[in-house]
Amino acid sequence: MNLLEELSRRKVLAIIRAESPARALACVRTLVGAGVTALEVSLTTPGALDAVARARAEQPASVLIGVGTVLSAADADAASSAGAEFVVTPAITPGARRSVEIGAPLLCGALTPTEVVGAMDLGATAVKIFPAGMHGPGYLRELLAPLPTAPLVAVGGIGAETAPAYLAAGARAVGVGSPLLGTAGASDTSDAQAGLTARATALLRAVGTPAAPPGPVSGDRHV
Repeated sequence: MNLLEELSRRKVLAIIRAESPARALACVRTLVGAGVTALEVSLTTPGALDAVARARAEQPASVLIGVGTVLSAADADAASSAGAEFVVTPAITPGARRSVEIGAPLLCGALTPTEVVGAMDLGATAVKIFPAGMHGPGYLRELLAPLPTAPLVAVGGIGAETAPAYLAAGARAVGVGSPLLGTAGASDTSDAQAGLTARATALLRAVGTPAAPPGPVSGDRHV
């Protein structure tokens, strides 16, 4: 699986933070049903790895499921054991280094040019610019001027209204968390999940991405 190619094609990475593994799993199901097929479950979610393992067992191979907020080497190993297909870190953490060691596709957090270059030198598949929303799409353009081949993914404070501007500025994809999830990570009501479906549909429409076709992605499924 080529993570950069898949993110570039799908354009949206859903970031799931929930109050329980059951709520995280419900969000995965709703998002996949709406057509969002690249998802990150943050380790800030209680029981996140259980949710990832269950989601990986029930979703088709065309759905990419990763683990986020990977800080330690143990986090990276646990993510791999749970069946995560990629790892996301907030910075160049020990978990980022371990992910590269074990061959896990890595979306490594960075902000400054020095950090972006450091993440690329480490071997990150893509670089998560976070918090992108505090700096705007123009910041990505400025980064890409001296670093035109940097595989940037914009994350933080991005919704359907602003996502197209980040893609136009050169982001390969956008990662969207709370503006997409709303209350769905905390509420088990049908209204919460219906709202998540509506926001996911609007986001996909905004970036012009159709649902991924069923079936396997290219390459190996797991890390």
